[in-house]
Amino acid sequence: MYFAALLARTEDGWEASDTELDDVETLSDLTDLAREASVDEDTVLVYIEQEDAWFGVVRVDGEEDPRIYVSDASAAARSSYGEILLTDELLGREPGAEDEIAALEELVDLDGTEDGEPERSAPAAVDPDGDGPDADAVPAGPIGELGVLADLGMSEKELLTLQTDALSEIAEAVGATEVLESAR
Repeated sequence: MYFAALLARTEDGWEASDTELDDVETLSDLTDLAREASVDEDTVLVYIEQEDAWFGVVRVDGEEDPRIYVSDASAAARSSYGEILLTDELLGREPGAEDEIAALEELVDLDGTEDGEPERSAPAAVDPDGDGPDADAVPAGPIGELGVLADLGMSEKELLTLQTDALSEIAEAVGATEVLESAR
């Protein structure tokens, strides 16, 4: 079960609404949705939560790049909405590297065999502990910009300690509790 809310700062305070993410397929789509809710290119926070598994906050300030925080990257990676937030940049990967490698493998026979020769399988790397580094692995725990809400009243430490009902605590810290409750 997912819940998503949008908090847009205005000169009169915050405006809150729950939001549908059915048409959102990329971070760019989510950023556009936030910018549409913005008044005078002010701050917009998009909150996404998968019940008791993870939450994410995307902050959009005018035309600046979105700033992202995800409470548990490995849990979010197993979620369609979480995958939207877990960009290559956020995960420290070369943007589009996986796509480039797949395209090259399609163009070139990289298995090391001659045409007509049976394919040889490479021996599997032995990892006795089973916890070797994996370039495609998503780290467990929080990822992203810890200071995403610092200037709005929630410190990095407070953000890291959020567990259940994180949206209510974030709304309280930024001064949007009443408008959030009216939107629920």
